[in-house]
Amino acid sequence: MRTTTRREFLARSAAATAAFTTPFLTARPVRGANERIVMGAIGCGGQGTGDMNALRGPGTEYAAVCDVYAANRERARGMNGPTCDAYNDFRDLLDRKDIDAVNVATPDHWHALVAIAACESGKDVYCQKPLSLTIEEGRAMVTAARRHNRVFQTGSQQRSDDKFRYACELVRNGRIGKIQEVRTAVGRNPSCGWDPDTDPPAGLDWDMYLGPAKRAPFNKHRFIWDFRWFYDYSGGNLTDWGAHHNDIAQWGLGMDGTGPVHIDGKGSFPASGLFDTPITYEVTYIYSNGVKLICSSEGNSCVFHGTDGKISVNRGYLSSDPAVIIQEPIHDSEVHLYKSDSHYQDFLSCVRSRKRPICDVEVGFRSVSVCHLGNISVRLGRPIRWDPVREQILDDEEANRWLSRPMRAPWHL
Repeated sequence: MRTTTRREFLARSAAATAAFTTPFLTARPVRGANERIVMGAIGCGGQGTGDMNALRGPGTEYAAVCDVYAANRERARGMNGPTCDAYNDFRDLLDRKDIDAVNVATPDHWHALVAIAACESGKDVYCQKPLSLTIEEGRAMVTAARRHNRVFQTGSQQRSDDKFRYACELVRNGRIGKIQEVRTAVGRNPSCGWDPDTDPPAGLDWDMYLGPAKRAPFNKHRFIWDFRWFYDYSGGNLTDWGAHHNDIAQWGLGMDGTGPVHIDGKGSFPASGLFDTPITYEVTYIYSNGVKLICSSEGNSCVFHGTDGKISVNRGYLSSDPAVIIQEPIHDSEVHLYKSDSHYQDFLSCVRSRKRPICDVEVGFRSVSVCHLGNISVRLGRPIRWDPVREQILDDEEANRWLSRPMRAPWHL
């Protein structure tokens, strides 16, 4: 990691502050409510086609899709009619001048390169979580979005759920007293056996699938769903579900623009097999105000604990102890958080208005950084100290090297 100069430090601090205080406008004019948005889809598996269906509507159309697997690519093209083109290489799609925005739902190790190239080509971006494979990649995505004035929504869609927003508003308005800790649970990671390598299925460009990741033979566990359990492509549930529940924890704590200062993670890794993410883990984060976030692999939940009670929230679920807490309305004079009834429609609305969306790229970056720091501590087997302004691990050269990852040529940030 190179040393941050004073000028870079000040510029980064100013940019981080501005990210949470002002909307932005670009040279592109504000769109009318009925003006069509032309979209492209990059990554057309189950999540990608789900995003495509949610973003497609009366005000949008898909002109092109891209996937390195022909079966996904052709299925997605068929969902959009005969005028939709299909590509194997995302750069061919991004060369299209008629496309306004893209949704990115590739495996995680491709998010940064695709999203940055989209920003550079003048396209707005809806990118699935976890935002990046590394902290360095996440910062580069923020820089690209700001430099090219792009609307960039991270797909941590729990921010557009009224239960999660209300829970965070109650916490921010002191309804459970002084906040002491947040406990999130994001699920164990699996293990697997030594299944043999094989030839890739017909129609799969395996070398392009690997992209910036190190070369590896095809194995069914490295493909589709199971890529999540390899550090080469993802970060296990600590980044996958952690980008949801830890994102909500930071929203409720008012820590969107910063991060923890102390991280202590422990985990147990598979004794054999292909997967290399820990089966069980627990990470304790401490913020500068002394509040703790404790993230574990046991279960799936998000619970805020305060001196006067607690609030539990999950998808389709909201409760409090005492029960009266969640029965009280948020008054006009109290803190109200960004309201979005649909994560996808919020993105499209911001494409038209040029405002920042509810889970702007900086928010997505800060939330996934928490998860990456937890994985670094778990993998090293020791606590680390983090400077969220300089974005460096303190007094630990080995740990700092984990903030980035080498990319296989010719790919680079």
